[in-house]
Amino acid sequence: MLLRALTWNIHKAIGGLDGRYAPARVASVIAHYEPDIVMLQEVDHGVRRSRLDAQAEVLCKLLGYRHHAHVPNVRVPGGGNYGNAILSRAPLGDVTAIDLTVPPKKRRSALHARCRIRLGRHVRTVHVLVLHLGLSGLERKLQLRKMLASAEFQRIHARAPVILAGDVNDVWGTLGPRLLEPEGFSGGALHRTFPSYAPLRALDAVWVRGGIRLISVRPSRLDLARQASDHLPLIAELELHA
Repeated sequence: MLLRALTWNIHKAIGGLDGRYAPARVASVIAHYEPDIVMLQEVDHGVRRSRLDAQAEVLCKLLGYRHHAHVPNVRVPGGGNYGNAILSRAPLGDVTAIDLTVPPKKRRSALHARCRIRLGRHVRTVHVLVLHLGLSGLERKLQLRKMLASAEFQRIHARAPVILAGDVNDVWGTLGPRLLEPEGFSGGALHRTFPSYAPLRALDAVWVRGGIRLISVRPSRLDLARQASDHLPLIAELELHA
């Protein structure tokens, strides 16, 4: 079965160039690619700058997705928070946050959910993990090690389908070869996604493990995507094994 996933740091739906809050613009970019699973970072919930919107719910309604999950990472002065989110056509269950915080750095977590995808008469569970890692190299390594050692991750069978994606801030592309590939992950190819108006850095990535194959990954080239956030989304084509 073929699947399409999209990962994107949406910058709270605030344009990277014009500073305009426009969730409909973000939704239009996502809708263009018709992904089955959407993995988002920097998603606001109850924050003044984004009209107190619960952005995961707003985007779900704009796109017509039936299922979503949101886990806050960072509290915003004045109220509300922002964090990671998943939007999905298929049901999501067992939503958890894996704490990746490395004191005294900013609070971080990985959002984990089981996505139940129907394959004929059967239902296949795909584990979806959304990350937004820190800005320093040591912090990122410690965060990934925390995730891999967590009880939540250790419970995932080695052959179970896993999609791991997000804004990993891995400019040099070292996290995959050093930490993820030894754990059975593949992918993580470098694609320039930041800044969106003139991409120079490959900050976003997609990896897979188990019964799912990564066919291709590409950054969006839509003009609207360049306006909607300071990152470009990545679109991944996947094959889910029966």
